[in-house]
Amino acid sequence: MAVFVGAIVQGGVGFGLGLVAAPVLTMLGPDLMPGAIQVVNVTLPLFTLAAEWRMVDWRGLGFAVLGRLPGSVIGAVIVVYVSAYTRGVFVAVMVLVAVALTARALSVPRNGLTLSSAGFVSGITGTATGIGGPPMGLVYQHAKGPQIRATLAMFFFLSAAQSLVILAVVDELPARALTTGAVLIVPMVLGFLVSGPLRRYLDGGKVRKAVLVVAAASAVALLVQNVIAQLT
Repeated sequence: MAVFVGAIVQGGVGFGLGLVAAPVLTMLGPDLMPGAIQVVNVTLPLFTLAAEWRMVDWRGLGFAVLGRLPGSVIGAVIVVYVSAYTRGVFVAVMVLVAVALTARALSVPRNGLTLSSAGFVSGITGTATGIGGPPMGLVYQHAKGPQIRATLAMFFFLSAAQSLVILAVVDELPARALTTGAVLIVPMVLGFLVSGPLRRYLDGGKVRKAVLVVAAASAVALLVQNVIAQLT
């Protein structure tokens, strides 16, 4: 259900699968994360690209991928040496701070520096927790819906593939995580198929608000989930 809902959100906004599903998967099967969600993350973008690949911002994508490479290495180190609780709290707080700062600003400049920085942070958080969408979503929040979805889809496809390789190299990708991720592709596909009405609604000028709301709500959910898990 979490992957199904997350796929609906990402199908409309451009990101959100990891934000919605990662906290639930972490709670139910911490040993599956972040590998299981990365299997889904590498698959879902293909559906978006099949429909909107012409809208990819290739220049911006290049800067973001360049920044993500070193970020992924740091994320892998964090997976090995930092607890899941600490990783989750860190990501949640960071996203909330970013949303708060962004919501008060008129715009986030989209240039080589901001894109590389967003890719770098996304590499760290995406590899460590399976949640890499907010940094890129915040940089692209003023773009049109199709461009956001297409550019982030290509970025997430490359990012998830990279993260899977790195997790395998550091021996943090168990076979059970791969098989679970493969099973979760089914609800992911169903969620994407029913996200069409949401895409049309958000493309009517509501994308920026949706980006901020999804990022903030998911960060709060991740923070609460980690705190509850720690207390219990």
